[in-house]
Amino acid sequence: MSVEAFDRVELDGTGIDRITEAEVVAVVRDALAHGRGGRIFTPNVDILRRAQRDDECRRHLQDADLVVADGMPLIWASKLSGAPLPERVAGSSLIWSLSAGLGLDQRSIFVLGGTPAADDATADGATRAADRLLAACPGLRVAGTSCPPYGFDNDPLTYSDHCAKVVDARPDLVFVGLGYPKQERFISRLRSELPQTWFIGCGAAVNFVAGDIERAPRWMQRTGLEWAHRLGTEPRRLAGRYLRHDAPYALRLLAQAPAQRARAR
Repeated sequence: MSVEAFDRVELDGTGIDRITEAEVVAVVRDALAHGRGGRIFTPNVDILRRAQRDDECRRHLQDADLVVADGMPLIWASKLSGAPLPERVAGSSLIWSLSAGLGLDQRSIFVLGGTPAADDATADGATRAADRLLAACPGLRVAGTSCPPYGFDNDPLTYSDHCAKVVDARPDLVFVGLGYPKQERFISRLRSELPQTWFIGCGAAVNFVAGDIERAPRWMQRTGLEWAHRLGTEPRRLAGRYLRHDAPYALRLLAQAPAQRARAR
């Protein structure tokens, strides 16, 4: 199954692949079998908003081989516009399904991100996440893990060391959980050095898998309320972004969608 087999739905100028989570896994497995790497980008409302004014964000979107909708407002807007996306495809779900799929082929992952270890006797978040994925996905191999300290991207030498660790491991797929835009910048730097590797920026997914942050219950995920759960768990970090910027943009996106449908007739 090739990437070209899927058409894209336009939402406020951003093209999103009409693809299911199972199809994403199938595409990645097929590409790896043919020696091809790639990049998965999982935009949510915040990324769509940023793409309106941020050249770097648009470059990351343009560089992606697969762009999938990580947010129920995007699914609702696509339905209102008359070009429905089949389902939400979240990075926090893909970390499990991609690992399971790669396990079927005896392939390897690299986990980067997570919470640094509290002391020498405690495993860091990336290691704990990798151990859980390994236990849950028969056949999966872990090529390596890396849990950069906070602010590591401000030190060129430290940044290069973490990049080199991934390159030296030669994994089939890299989960980069650094948050946007750090994770996408990291992926952009490594793509040319690992052309046969797949990359996905997965945000808080590494913390979810490691057990350091609890993901919202399934009913909140399905009904588009996962943002409320995240806001409740990290109010200081997320309140300004969610309430001041993302919520008004989501409402505008939904309000404009029927007009897009009318224009397409």
